[in-house]
Amino acid sequence: MNRNFFLALCLIGISIECKNNPYSEQKYRPEPYTQSPVVVHRMDQNYLGLPDKPALYAVIQTTQGDMVLELFDKDAPKTVQNFIDLAQGEKEFTARNGQKQKKPFYDGLTFHRVIENFMIQGGCPNGDGTGGPGYRFEDEIDAKSLGLDKLRVGQLPYYTGQLQRVVVQEMGIKSMREFEDKKEEFEKNLEQAKGLSVMEILYRLGYRYNEVLNSHRAVKGALAMANAGPNTNGSQFFINLVDTPHLDGLHTVFGQLVRGGEVADRIVASGNSKSSIRKILVVDRRATAP
Repeated sequence: MNRNFFLALCLIGISIECKNNPYSEQKYRPEPYTQSPVVVHRMDQNYLGLPDKPALYAVIQTTQGDMVLELFDKDAPKTVQNFIDLAQGEKEFTARNGQKQKKPFYDGLTFHRVIENFMIQGGCPNGDGTGGPGYRFEDEIDAKSLGLDKLRVGQLPYYTGQLQRVVVQEMGIKSMREFEDKKEEFEKNLEQAKGLSVMEILYRLGYRYNEVLNSHRAVKGALAMANAGPNTNGSQFFINLVDTPHLDGLHTVFGQLVRGGEVADRIVASGNSKSSIRKILVVDRRATAP
């Protein structure tokens, strides 16, 4: 057989294989995003013990003590605005009885989910993780600024579940019986999909990212929105007790604990729903020189 003809056949074969492999193609497209400044309607300027850094701060006063958090108003402005407006009673929400209310949302709510060596979570009006303000809003995440476009999902065991979900979803498998019938094909596709980036896998699961913000990783002390999947933010938040890289790209990080780590530890020691929020103060030091 002519050598050039043989090479041409090989190239055609490679081309056909790529077209039949949906995991060799990028589906990711960035979302448009417009930044807006965070406005603080009521100032709590009398709190002592803040860092010297000019920034926007939230002081979560709890039954175990105070936690001071720097808010990332430039890197997650919509999320920060939602948090401080709920905290200060500037935003209307729907109460459990279906009535619209406008008052400090977080006052009196418990830390309903506390897990040692993981995180503390609050902001649920029902006290069990099922409640919210009666609305949802979108994530504010730039996956590229987190480096998720460079990480291969096959090299990170903690993304195995998301990887498998993508393959099942794109194969159109609807039942366990169908999965068993297509198990060999599933395993082949799973291997092909391992070359995709974390960003690409999460995008295929419905997460949407912009390329405008400078997003922050879910490190120890990170303040982030709890959610039930893509674009399901409301009022619930959590504070990390350890680094959680498996949450990068899944939750909007909008602040960082800067003082009061021992308070978070006491909340963990007390157990679920044993500690509550008394009040959240907002202190705007953005225009103050250090």
